[in-house]
This record gives sequence, structure tokens and C-alpha cells, in this order.
Amino acid sequence: MAYKARSIYDMIGGDAPLQLMVEAFYAAVAQDELLRPMYPPDLEAPKRRLYLFLVQFFGGPRRYSEERGHPRLRMRHFPFAIDMQARDHWLKHMLAAIEAAEIAEPARSQMQEYFARSSAFLINRSEENHGEG
Repeated sequence: MAYKARSIYDMIGGDAPLQLMVEAFYAAVAQDELLRPMYPPDLEAPKRRLYLFLVQFFGGPRRYSEERGHPRLRMRHFPFAIDMQARDHWLKHMLAAIEAAEIAEPARSQMQEYFARSSAFLINRSEENHGEG
């Protein structure tokens, strides 16, 4: 019998904690003067996309790919000027969302590490050329 590692999705109990994370994250984004202008006036579509992505990425059903295809994170985020300051704001809100959803170890640390790495990967502007394409 082969051992199968549990996914983060399974460790945290499925969809519900990820939905809580998304709600907490977007509540913070809605109040963030730096990040809020990067999002559309209605946050429901971005909420849904983030939720579907997190479910799939962390080992749940592949609903994101079924609806939107490959995630292509860098491509999808390139139109937005993401510098270190924007990344730091985003990461602060996502880490707080993990806390708000009461994600337990070891999933908490694994998620924190993923978000720190992926948010740094999405930086596409330096502080010097902020505002330039």
C-alpha cells in the first residue's frame, strides 16, 4: 500500500477555511489605499477567482482550471504595477487572512511560505520606475 501525503486542502478541512481566508483578505484590500485601485469596483469576481485558485493550488478540486485554464500567475498579474511596497501590503493581508481563518500547523507555515515566495515572484516593477510600464 502506497503512502499518499495529505494535501493542505485536506489538512485544513476543505473549502470553508479558504473561503474565510478570501473574505478576510478582500475585506483588508477594500480598505487598503495602495492596493484597492488595482482591483475593479466590484470585488466579487476577484474573490471568486482567488478562492478557486486557492482550492486548486492547495490540493482541492480543479475548478479554477476548468473555468479559467492554466493559472499563469505572472501573465495575469503583469498589467498591475506590483513593486515591493504593493507586495508587502498584499502579503500582510494574506498572512492576516490565514490567521483569521485559524489555519493550524503544519498547513499554516506551508501556506505562509508559499505566499511569501509567490508574492515576491509577482513583483514586476522596481521602486525607481514605479508608474512606468
